[in-house]
Amino acid sequence: MSVKKAVYVFLGCAALGLGAVGAALPLLPSFPFLLLAAFCFGRSSERLHTWFIGTKLYKNNLESYVQGRGMTRKAKIRIMVAVTLIMCVGFFMMHKVHIGQIALACVWMFPVIYFVFGVKTVPAEAPVENRKF
Repeated sequence: MSVKKAVYVFLGCAALGLGAVGAALPLLPSFPFLLLAAFCFGRSSERLHTWFIGTKLYKNNLESYVQGRGMTRKAKIRIMVAVTLIMCVGFFMMHKVHIGQIALACVWMFPVIYFVFGVKTVPAEAPVENRKF
């Protein structure tokens, strides 16, 4: 295995770990980490990539977005709330640096605008027992 592929495997595993933690903790967003894991696994190993896209973590959080369909309202809200909470910590820590607060508010606006206007909202899938065949 080349050094480049080994670095991608390491980054993919680290991102997967953070994404798994983010799926359980509301403060840490899982979406960007899982997206990074998919990218890294795709660059490093076909076997790892195939395994990753077959996991429930991938299917629940990324599959519809990667396929270009969009994200559920719940996923979009979860990401925006996590980003907002993280940015609020920095905002309040900079209470004496007003230009820093303005910069942080501007940076915060980009993901919110992107998820509200740039990512299509898809309906949540019904549980298997409620689906009509």
